[in-house]
Amino acid sequence: MRLVLAPYLAEFLDANIVGVLATERPDGRPRQSLVYYARDGERVLVTTDAARQKVADVRRNAWASLCVMAHDRPFPSATFAGPARILTQDIGVATAAVIQRVADLDEPPEPQSDEALAGVGRVILAIEIERVGPVTYVEGG
Repeated sequence: MRLVLAPYLAEFLDANIVGVLATERPDGRPRQSLVYYARDGERVLVTTDAARQKVADVRRNAWASLCVMAHDRPFPSATFAGPARILTQDIGVATAAVIQRVADLDEPPEPQSDEALAGVGRVILAIEIERVGPVTYVEGG
């Protein structure tokens, strides 16, 4: 199911840089980790180390969710979930977009080649946003 994010949700994602990523362990229990991300339309992109368990979880289950919380009272939050996959090709621009947000740069750094990123074990975990909710205290909603 293709979802088009409401403008207020896109703005909320763009205004924040970290969230809690949830994936499913082999035993069915949730795995959570704090991640930096960038939005690409109706996708959330996370750069991560290929050896992380969250990568294995996504390869096995093809699903993930990201809960994003603002850091000012009343702590607005929203959870974005959907099909997920691990990308290893054409990931230089996506990786640079996340790094720009992490480092608070005005412009993204020069994208690295897939070979360079593979050499340091980097991949992109991409979530196609299929479902949003719960949403609490997010302006516009």
